[in-house]
Amino acid sequence: QVQLVESGGGLVQAGGSLSLSCAASGRTFSSFAMGWFRQAPGKEREFVAAISWSGKTTYYADSVKGRFTISRDNAKNTVYLHLNSLKPEDTAVYYCALDPLPRPDASSDYAEYGYWGQGTQVTVSS
Repeated sequence: QVQLVESGGGLVQAGGSLSLSCAASGRTFSSFAMGWFRQAPGKEREFVAAISWSGKTTYYADSVKGRFTISRDNAKNTVYLHLNSLKPEDTAVYYCALDPLPRPDASSDYAEYGYWGQGTQVTVSS
């Protein structure tokens, strides 16, 4: 069993920054890819960013590329998402997820992720 707990969400003005954290427990965190997804009201969950188990490979949705950065600290069992230059359209609940299948890279497909956190709200005001 895996437990994922996100933190760091909040209210920020457009152009501002936030850092999200996701702490994992219950499984060998360092062996698995991690991803961040988000879901805005009335919209489907969408991919934001993913990172391979080693941290050497990262992937981003086009909408956040150049503004968001995903990273991980395997010693702390934590994955991070740094959000910069935030826009009102970034408003959503942000979820971290763990891909339970060993792979050298990371997937942008939410169906590949078997474990999810409870989510943290990010609200960007204009």
